[in-house]
Parts: sequence; C-alpha cells; structure tokens
Amino acid sequence: MSILKIAAVVAVLFVIYLVFFRKSRNDQVQTNHRRDNDEIEDIMVECTKCGTYVSKKEAILSNGHYFCSKECLKK
Repeated sequence: MSILKIAAVVAVLFVIYLVFFRKSRNDQVQTNHRRDNDEIEDIMVECTKCGTYVSKKEAILSNGHYFCSKECLKK
C-alpha cells in the first residue's frame, strides 16, 4: 500500500508542475519566438551610388537616399 501512496503523491506533484510551471515556460518560449522574428526580419535597401544592397539598419540615410558606406556618401 505504501507504494500506491508514493505513486499518488508523485502524480499529484506532476499535475501541479504541469499547471503552474509549464504555462510560464510556454509564455517564455512565445516571447523569445516573437523577439527572434523581429531580429530575422530586416529590410534591404539599395545604395544610391554603387547599387549594393545593405541592411536598412546599417545603411546611412542622407537627404532621403540610402548609402552603403561613408565612401559612397562622399562621392
């Protein structure tokens, strides 16, 4: 009989784990997934001078035009 009591206690603890900790883990995974998608999504723009495509985050914006480097900006 004591084996059945131990099995029942383990089962109850497992259910408690699923209810409380599993939900927070799923929320954390979804948050990380959204953040990863934002990092992956990037817009490429063409340099006005040389035609090279560069990430919009790394491009230099001057007078409404995108440039890939300071050298292209100066030309």
